[in-house]
Amino acid sequence: MVVLIEKNYPVFTIIIDNFETKNAVDGPTARELSSAFRTFETDEKALVAVLWGANGTFCSGANLKAITEGRGNTIKKEGDGPMGPTRMKLKKPVIAAIAGFAVAGGLELALWCDMRVIEKNAIFGVFCRRFGVPLVDGGTVRLPRLIGLSRALDMILTGRPVNAEEALTWGLANRVVANGQSRIEAEKLAREIAAFPHNCMKNDRLSVYSQMGLNIDEAMISEFEFGLKTLESGEYLEGSKTFMKGNGKHGNFNNI
Repeated sequence: MVVLIEKNYPVFTIIIDNFETKNAVDGPTARELSSAFRTFETDEKALVAVLWGANGTFCSGANLKAITEGRGNTIKKEGDGPMGPTRMKLKKPVIAAIAGFAVAGGLELALWCDMRVIEKNAIFGVFCRRFGVPLVDGGTVRLPRLIGLSRALDMILTGRPVNAEEALTWGLANRVVANGQSRIEAEKLAREIAAFPHNCMKNDRLSVYSQMGLNIDEAMISEFEFGLKTLESGEYLEGSKTFMKGNGKHGNFNNI
């Protein structure tokens, strides 16, 4: 198994571990990744997932050698993406913990995640530009939405490497941490997010994704509908009691 799962509830860590290929993803690995995220989605104890690449590399993309050996990624319009979970619409957040290369399909995996915690040595890039391999796991869709059209085209047309400093400036990265610390810091962030009332957190997250492509009036209605789901859950009543006890006042995020 190239894809490993470690559960430290409420955090669910999924690990790509293939030292020989710099965590490149072939067909079987893509299926393992999809299966791992489906397990996360249905695990009621797991509230936030972390996707991490072992051995100092996040993911170097699709395994081109495997394609020539008959173990290539599945290329279909329907079902899972070639890299695995990139077409999945999860109800819970995923944080990418990135060291070293997150390039080509590995970049697309990182873009699929909600947030990216990266190490100082992280490198992003559309390195598949060199070989005529297209972006088919959301790269041309998510990248411009995340960092803007001009910067996305810079990366997509040139294939050039983007380092951690530039990635943070562009909004491609959310946090930059010391080398060797991305998984630790991503799991810490995951626990912080998981500590919040989770119905509200999940519905607000889904509202963000759902409003893309809607006009302002439609988006406001969509947001209200997600908000109603949270209010109907009664979760805010517990939150109000917590506030009345003095916890969380004056912007304090401790003891909530």
